[in-house]
Amino acid sequence: MNSKHLAVAAALLLLAGAASGTAVAQTPPPASTTAAPATPGAAPSTPAAAPAETTPAPVTTPSPNPNASKANPYGLMSLWSTGDLVEKSVLVLLGIMSAGTWYIFFMKFFEQSRLISQARVVERRFWSSNTLNEGIDKLPKNSVFRSVAESGVRASSGVSSGLVNVNDFIGMSLNRQLEEANSRLQGGIAFLASVGSTAPFVGLFGTVWGVLNALIAIGLAGQPSIDKVAGPVGQALIATAIGLFAAVPAVLLYNFLVRRNKIINEKLRSFASDLQTYLITNKK
Repeated sequence: MNSKHLAVAAALLLLAGAASGTAVAQTPPPASTTAAPATPGAAPSTPAAAPAETTPAPVTTPSPNPNASKANPYGLMSLWSTGDLVEKSVLVLLGIMSAGTWYIFFMKFFEQSRLISQARVVERRFWSSNTLNEGIDKLPKNSVFRSVAESGVRASSGVSSGLVNVNDFIGMSLNRQLEEANSRLQGGIAFLASVGSTAPFVGLFGTVWGVLNALIAIGLAGQPSIDKVAGPVGQALIATAIGLFAAVPAVLLYNFLVRRNKIINEKLRSFASDLQTYLITNKK
């Protein structure tokens, strides 16, 4: 009886094992993510075509330019915004000097050009006239040479006798007109000389004041490093640069105008001398 029971149990166990083995054999094995090693001599396996994937184009961002200009924290605008009353006054004074220099230069240049053109008119028209009055009428009414000629004519016709003779009186009248013309020519040129001689020192004063304030601020902050010293000191040097910018043109323009004034004065004196000679020798 026991042997029969054991045989039946063994048969049941064999049937259950066979059924489970069949089920395992029917289940597909999971896909391997790793490629099987190639067998020597075997034909290479063709990989399965992967599905096409559309990848978006990479977005290119412009790289920053290392040479791009950066705002200078120690420039002229920073000096104006952070400077005290003394530094701002120095900058304003230097700006007035520079603006006045160029204004006077253009005004005197146009005035000198007008007088030089009047001298050419005298050479072409005055001395080619038949009479002195005709020559005076050919000159423009605002001409300095016409004023000199009219003064000489009045002097020659108004004095017959007195403390001085006619020759001396004519010379005195002509010299008076020449002095007036010379004073008008010299007007404003002294400003250029003043700017050329004082602007560098005004700028230097602004630099000294700025360096003093920068050193005081650095000392109070307790950061005596080179980056804390070079910036404020370099910023203070801007005042000296502006002073030179105002002084150098003033000196050059002063010399230019004085040289042209000398040429005009020579033409006036030559005209006055020839007119005096004519009035004395040929009274009409």
